[in-house]
Amino acid sequence: MTVPSQPLPAAGEQPPQPPSRRHVIRRRALTLLTIVLLVGIPAGYLVISANQSRDSGKDKEAKYSATGLTVGWPSRVQRRLYEVPIPGGTRNVAYYETNNYKVSRLYAQFLTSNAGLEKYLGAIGSSTLDLKRDDIAIGERDRQVAGWDFTGPGPWYGLTHRQKDPAPTQTIVVNRSNPDHPMIYVVSITHP
Repeated sequence: MTVPSQPLPAAGEQPPQPPSRRHVIRRRALTLLTIVLLVGIPAGYLVISANQSRDSGKDKEAKYSATGLTVGWPSRVQRRLYEVPIPGGTRNVAYYETNNYKVSRLYAQFLTSNAGLEKYLGAIGSSTLDLKRDDIAIGERDRQVAGWDFTGPGPWYGLTHRQKDPAPTQTIVVNRSNPDHPMIYVVSITHP
């Protein structure tokens, strides 16, 4: 096996000089800098993005894993989707929403006036005449999820307002222990 040889320099020419140590160090530094810039910067952005995404996921998980009612009004979209038109001037408003691939539920409670109760029931296509005394329409499972206890002073009235899918079905319990300010408890169920 023959090894190719370098051509010999022509007469009077100097053989090529190896690069100086300074030049080699400079070239290696530039190569290293290029690698750091091409690999390090995108990797840094990837780490930052992953941390932001993870933090966002933790925030959402905390929000949606909360159990029990949250003080405040459900969003307008939630009220429209679940057909829970809470009348103005109500107090002690709280809600909680659960979702899965089979069913979505909105739990809501609010203290209103007799006119507010009539307005609410009228808005969903019902009236106070449909309320039945001592009818706890909200089931045990839903009471446990929302943390409701309907054993205290009453009288209690309830109704179930069924609608054809995809419209929600509402189960409603009204506490009339204060005759002028009924407390309304609602579970509105949809099947997406």
